[in-house]
Amino acid sequence: MRKLTILGTTLTLALVAAGCGAKNTETIASPKATASTAVAEPVKVKKIIVGTGTQFPNVAFLDKDGKLTGYDIELVKELDKRLPEYEFEFKTMDFANLLLSLETNKIDFVAHEIEKNKEREQKYLFNNEPYAYWKTKVIVAKDNTNIKSIDDLKGKKALTTATSAESTLLENYNKANDNAIKIVYQNGAANDLVSQLTTGRADGALGADFLLPLVDPQTKLKAVGPIIEEAEVRFLFRKNDKDGQALADKIDVALKAVKADGTLSKLSIQWLGGDYTKKD
Repeated sequence: MRKLTILGTTLTLALVAAGCGAKNTETIASPKATASTAVAEPVKVKKIIVGTGTQFPNVAFLDKDGKLTGYDIELVKELDKRLPEYEFEFKTMDFANLLLSLETNKIDFVAHEIEKNKEREQKYLFNNEPYAYWKTKVIVAKDNTNIKSIDDLKGKKALTTATSAESTLLENYNKANDNAIKIVYQNGAANDLVSQLTTGRADGALGADFLLPLVDPQTKLKAVGPIIEEAEVRFLFRKNDKDGQALADKIDVALKAVKADGTLSKLSIQWLGGDYTKKD
């Protein structure tokens, strides 16, 4: 079985300069051998660089032994097993750098709970099969009784991560409401949410329904108000990229199989604390 490799952000860009079209190929023995020869027919394997982060608990993070793991990570590993024509390697970085790295061919696709929205669809390619579903609400400190909806964030500080779907929701709200919310951007550390909100450095944030148990095990925060957005989580690729489209199509085939045999649901329950792989 091929072993996935994690590439730190300090590694030379020469490893990934060619993106999906990388010519860093190698051969492995094919299981298909003709009866007339003892030598297996070689199969070319294309190396694919997968961009992800390390600061999203249970999704993409480093465990106590420094191992990269989580829901998105283990799903990509499972897909890698089912796609022998590809070899996936992880390249980790701050969330805010993922989209730029995709655009500049430093990575081939993004695996970091990327929610599909119309703004991203204009610039990037999504695969067709969702692998999780989010319901976004307002998150505040548990003792906060003043904020009950996104409208109550007017004149207050809302914490978010640059380039995230939540930042887009806040930015769109501000466009329609004369910049009413003071948006505070952080570097993408989801587990910093608790300290920011409980100390009053920020008044609220937007987050998915499964987020709080992962980042707030001591229940210092709460989700309030109506659902702001329901979104599908998919992998993200470069738009108008022939190789990227081919990769996305093959990932969809493998993802359907992962869904059909129950593996995806098991991964969701294991890492996210519930089955978030089906739309209500």
